[in-house]
Amino acid sequence: MTSTGEPVPPPPGGVLWSLAGDIRGLLMLPAALTLQVAHPAVGAGVDDHSVFRTDPWGRGERSLSSLQLWVYGGEAAAEEGRRLRKLHRTIQGTDTRGRPYHALTPANYAWVHATGFPVYRHASRYLVRPLTDAQERALYREWLQVGRILGIHDRDMPQTIEEFWPYYRTMLADEVEATVVVRELVATDVPVPPPDRGPLVPRLLLKALWPVLLPPLARFRSFITIGLMPPDARDAIGLDWTPEQERRLRRFGAVVRRVVPLLPERLRYLPLARSARAGWRAGGGRPGGRA
Repeated sequence: MTSTGEPVPPPPGGVLWSLAGDIRGLLMLPAALTLQVAHPAVGAGVDDHSVFRTDPWGRGERSLSSLQLWVYGGEAAAEEGRRLRKLHRTIQGTDTRGRPYHALTPANYAWVHATGFPVYRHASRYLVRPLTDAQERALYREWLQVGRILGIHDRDMPQTIEEFWPYYRTMLADEVEATVVVRELVATDVPVPPPDRGPLVPRLLLKALWPVLLPPLARFRSFITIGLMPPDARDAIGLDWTPEQERRLRRFGAVVRRVVPLLPERLRYLPLARSARAGWRAGGGRPGGRA
């Protein structure tokens, strides 16, 4: 906490500081989002209130910007957390099991946040490298810090890894399912509008080529979403994954692990992460915490 009582972002140079802003994190986000909406209440909230069908690119951009602020935003992180809680105050309804839900019910809100840890841990094995025991524990501590920024009370999240895994397994056994939103996120035949962000000429070109580009992109999205989801979560939801797909994912991951570290920082890290890392180095910090 700061002197004013505000929660603080994870420390510069930590594990999350390295993972969250790396472009490889973009490949991990669909698995985390899909695991979130496998919870009936969360899935119903997204199904009923989100614009992910009509404005997928805008929603994705806003979600990514928010995540970057939690980690690299400094004093702006807590303000972003308050904005998100205010945004979710009116999200309520009835889930697929006939239970009333509210987005800010502690169990629901905590699950949305909790999913990031097992996905980061699992996906890093393919795209970065396996985390050591010390790095896993550091990542979990840092993820708890992010949770506090989002307004999640310590009593609503397991406070150690030893407490997390029984909680996680119980959620997989009792709650998650292939919700309508899960099925849409892993489908390869659901219409998606072309990107509507960025310079005009590339946008127009993408729009013209979209009927040709969408099918392979949809297959890749489904492949990476299911593949980077932890196997126990994948099984609990009922998502199919074959040995051949696993071999393809391992080959893809090997290429990513070799290529991305060779990229210059301006291509490897997202803008806010680059700026934060540069500021930290200028203040005497050193690049570190690499997973």
